[in-house]
Amino acid sequence: MSSESADRNAPLPRMDKDAAVKWAEDYTAYMARLADVELIPSTAKVNFEACIGENDEVAEDGRYSLFYYVYSPAPATEHTRIVRRLRGELPKQGYEVTSYREFKSARASAVFGARNTKSGYSVDADTVGSGKAKPQRFSFAVRTPCMLPPGAEQQQF
Repeated sequence: MSSESADRNAPLPRMDKDAAVKWAEDYTAYMARLADVELIPSTAKVNFEACIGENDEVAEDGRYSLFYYVYSPAPATEHTRIVRRLRGELPKQGYEVTSYREFKSARASAVFGARNTKSGYSVDADTVGSGKAKPQRFSFAVRTPCMLPPGAEQQQF
């Protein structure tokens, strides 16, 4: 869809920030269960970001996007299996794969990315670690589309 045909004032999905974090926690846990790996809850990071418009507009109505990630202690020898499993399962739930690579080395690590074609939610899963020689962990991440808190009046542009 071209930006000319998209209505930049279309109603945004509504969700309060606590509910968005809960969804992110639940969905990354679901992805980890699909891949049959554990998560390290103490590594979870919550990042609320401003929504930036196509022409660098920043609304003042409280809209936000959430980027959330959490690590798994899964060793590099499991990373290809994890991305294969996610690639096999998430398209069944309306996700379109946007990036994919199996683990080859610390320099060519495992990568999986997908976007839900209806909701705009995106998910990522990839190798992370301590440098070029020794990847140590696997990361599960989600990003919401631009959302508006319930009760807020949506600013028009």
